[in-house]
Amino acid sequence: MTHERNTAMLSAALQAAERGWHVFPLRPGDKRPALHGEAVCPRIGDCAGGHRKWEDRATVDPDRIRRAWSDRPFNIGLATGPSGLVVVDLDMPKRKTKSSEGTPSGVTTFEALCERAGHPVPATYRTRTASGGHHLYFTAPPGTRLSNSAGKLGKLIDTRAWGGYVVAPGSFTPTGPYTVTDPTDPAPLPDWLYTLLRPRQVPRGLMAVPSSSRASRYATAALRAETATVGSAPEGERDSTLLSAARALGRFVAWGDLPRSVVEEALQSAGECAGLSSRQCRSTVRSGLNWSIARNPQRRAS
Repeated sequence: MTHERNTAMLSAALQAAERGWHVFPLRPGDKRPALHGEAVCPRIGDCAGGHRKWEDRATVDPDRIRRAWSDRPFNIGLATGPSGLVVVDLDMPKRKTKSSEGTPSGVTTFEALCERAGHPVPATYRTRTASGGHHLYFTAPPGTRLSNSAGKLGKLIDTRAWGGYVVAPGSFTPTGPYTVTDPTDPAPLPDWLYTLLRPRQVPRGLMAVPSSSRASRYATAALRAETATVGSAPEGERDSTLLSAARALGRFVAWGDLPRSVVEEALQSAGECAGLSSRQCRSTVRSGLNWSIARNPQRRAS
């Protein structure tokens, strides 16, 4: 049985590589990488020039794959970034508890998202996960480098791109197998989904921030960092993240390093991009700035 399982896993890994998908071994029956971590890196072989993480060591080389899967029935990790893929992960609610009763699955939430956007659910390569969720595979737009997201498209919807991986079909866990439910070739990531996932652009107001002094350059960097954090905040944490950002930036307004109007415009834009309403953004930003300004006295003129 072990030999048969080894053969099946090897075959599935080679099939993925034939598609140009970069694979690496996961622990047998598990979703965690089977590769060593940096703390115990032997600095030999692939890591002779320094530790290489799983994304760097994922491969399409059939000889390397045969060697890796020769002895143990490793599950198959698929590095989405190097494979040129964006995978939408539609998860299932956790085991039923009072707090999870009535929570829609990621599949249901994604169907509703597509309906609101006026598009059908995309036909593309799809797998069923061990938990009963689904993975939708898309080819990444040329010239882009999307990163992972959690909850950005909705509750129980994550995406995997650069810096992420998915468990490939053919793998098994104690809760079940990963299987292909639609063998259609991966479709290009729809433009409307890319618009929701692409990195947020720096609000125009940021370009007007003066940077002639060291203090204002530091303030501008802080503004960029805080707006980026707000723009990528997951559902359920967006308002609190916006409030925290406003409180952090209010001190620069109080000290005269940033105009209040610029901070308000940047945070308003970031909050709306994250999915908050215009009214909610205005209220939260005003509250956070007022709180911070009141607690940060103006600098004395030197």
